[in-house]
Amino acid sequence: MNKTELIEAIATRSNTTKAQTTIMLDGLLEVVQETLAEGNNVQLVGFGTFSVTDRAEREGRNPATGKAMTIPAKKVVKFKPGKTLSDAVATKSAQASKASKPKQTAKKK
Repeated sequence: MNKTELIEAIATRSNTTKAQTTIMLDGLLEVVQETLAEGNNVQLVGFGTFSVTDRAEREGRNPATGKAMTIPAKKVVKFKPGKTLSDAVATKSAQASKASKPKQTAKKK
């Protein structure tokens, strides 16, 4: 699902226009981005938590030349899914795997 499809789905469920939904979604994304840039977490209970962590400097290799290089330290965004989201995905995955398994039939003699 891309941003346009997400906006259409939200607009349908919330009974708002696509333009209104776009403004709300863009506002949400701006607030999340600004909050993370300040070094704070964003926790949406049931959905998950966005957090900023430090990644240490490390050694790596240039894939083109194979030459060793130092990858500098930086801050990265991490997402930890909440229980409700994890359960929903696990339930859908279990249902999909059951549906894809062919049923075995008894052999006739």
